[in-house]
Amino acid sequence: MTKEFDLAALLAERGAERYELHTRYLNHQLPRMLHTIGFDKVYVRAEGAHFWDADGGDHLDMLAGFGVMGLGRHHPVVRQALHDVLDASLADLTRFDCQPLPGLLAEKLLAHSPHLDRVFFGNSGTEAVETALKFARYATGKPRVLYCSHAFHGLTTGSLSVNGEDGFRDGFAPLLPDTAIELGDLDALERELRKGDVAAFVVEPIQGKGVHEAPPGFLRAAQELLHARGALLIVDEVQTGLGRTGDFYAYQHEDGVEPDLVCVAKALSGGYVPVGATLGKDWIFKKVYSSMDRVLVHSASFGSNAQAMAAGLAVLSVMENEGTVAHVRRIGELLSSRLKELVPRYELLKEIRGRGLMIGIEFGRPSSLGLRSRWTMLQAARKGLFAQMVVVPLLQRHRILTQVSGDHLEVIKLIPPLIIDEEDVDRFVTAFTAAMDDAHGGGGLMWDFGKTLVKQAVAQR
Repeated sequence: MTKEFDLAALLAERGAERYELHTRYLNHQLPRMLHTIGFDKVYVRAEGAHFWDADGGDHLDMLAGFGVMGLGRHHPVVRQALHDVLDASLADLTRFDCQPLPGLLAEKLLAHSPHLDRVFFGNSGTEAVETALKFARYATGKPRVLYCSHAFHGLTTGSLSVNGEDGFRDGFAPLLPDTAIELGDLDALERELRKGDVAAFVVEPIQGKGVHEAPPGFLRAAQELLHARGALLIVDEVQTGLGRTGDFYAYQHEDGVEPDLVCVAKALSGGYVPVGATLGKDWIFKKVYSSMDRVLVHSASFGSNAQAMAAGLAVLSVMENEGTVAHVRRIGELLSSRLKELVPRYELLKEIRGRGLMIGIEFGRPSSLGLRSRWTMLQAARKGLFAQMVVVPLLQRHRILTQVSGDHLEVIKLIPPLIIDEEDVDRFVTAFTAAMDDAHGGGGLMWDFGKTLVKQAVAQR
């Protein structure tokens, strides 16, 4: 008799090979990078906003898998929903029927999305953006899409065309017709619209890179300019949506904003099954799917699969029943206010910004001579090293996982699970304060590590 597949046995037998396997068969630079900065830990268990390493150390997650783990890891309601949908043995993905779960999830999403009428389900954030780009170009009959400098909308070819960082774009041309403007620059937007070939403007209400929020009134004014020229407003809520900023969508913080297309993903998955959704106005969908001949003109092989739909329904149910959005507003304000209290205390700490539980901590050039010389040393080697110098001890000494908010940026971005509580806030602020005390002490392990980073940066040139 053939032995059944035993996942637990496989992990027990070969789990220790994880870094070797990645080096040999996957992106070999990932384990190299993790080894270099001391992030090469072995995590064995996770629950909520915490995970544990092989030594039993409890780590606080302030990264949430780049925003995927909105409800934390292994939320019992989402987990049970997936058990239930697997046990139901549904006739899933026949492609020639209409299962109830996609319609139910679309209905529930649209209930939180005034002025939007229909949904397309794909498998990721970049697919959601690709869908919006295709729909906008077809609906308007125009080719060009505007986007913002420093934007991030995904890494497939279409979404890469509206990516605001050359480091991601280099070597992948030619891309779609596109033009970048600065976030908040209405004059530039109007100037491009006058050329008459713009299908849409895609924008993050708060840019993930650097955590920069659109200026007050910008989205509403941009919408008016776009509609006056027959172009569409696409709002990318892949990271900012589903409660992250203290409202269901980040664009809802500004009155009168009614996007034509909205992209969501990440947290909708519950951290289990990849899912992306493009929400749009009825007329756009009806123009794209204008006849039975065009019924499959845009589709996704795994789109609307039962597991993803069940996870999405469970996530929205939890958010509604547990008051997640209100919780984010309260905890986000607590975390932000406590961090802002530290700004006058530390000359290396420049600004705290963001909304809800999407917070940017920016560092800047100090005034005192001793710290300024060390800062200059790091900047000369590679901008962004000081922020990395803070991220590393937060993990190694305090067991708190954070991230630098983009290459060459002196900004740490906090995007923790939306379920963190007062105790987690206190733990992070205490650890961050200790790290800043060490940095301002002018010596110690942080600056020793900084010298190591400088050597590595120089060696890679």
